[in-house]
Amino acid sequence: MLPFHQVENFLKFTPQPLQEIVLELRNIIFSVAPDTVEVIRWGELSYFHEGRGGIVSAGICQIGIEKDHVRLAFIHGAFLPDPHSLLLGTQKAKRYVEISSYEDAPWDYFKKLIAASAKFDPRALIG
Repeated sequence: MLPFHQVENFLKFTPQPLQEIVLELRNIIFSVAPDTVEVIRWGELSYFHEGRGGIVSAGICQIGIEKDHVRLAFIHGAFLPDPHSLLLGTQKAKRYVEISSYEDAPWDYFKKLIAASAKFDPRALIG
């Protein structure tokens, strides 16, 4: 986990409502995957399993900040269960969800997606 002053610095130009979304997502990530490594890469907060590889091969998720929403992205999102069809994207594997409002966000669903992503190991796809 990054020291909080680094996260504060990362968020310093972010509107308060979006900061709240980012901080809630961080709380969820570390509650379901406490050993997750957190880094700032590509202008986003990135989370991965260090023992399985790097940000891409062992990626759990990324939090990106856009002008009017937060983007929660999953590098291996195409392989995650998404019964509510909230995940967007047309790339081969990466999927994302856009979060514009803290109050309207389905936090329990995001927790399930993050937990599934934390358990997913793309090495299992190689036969």
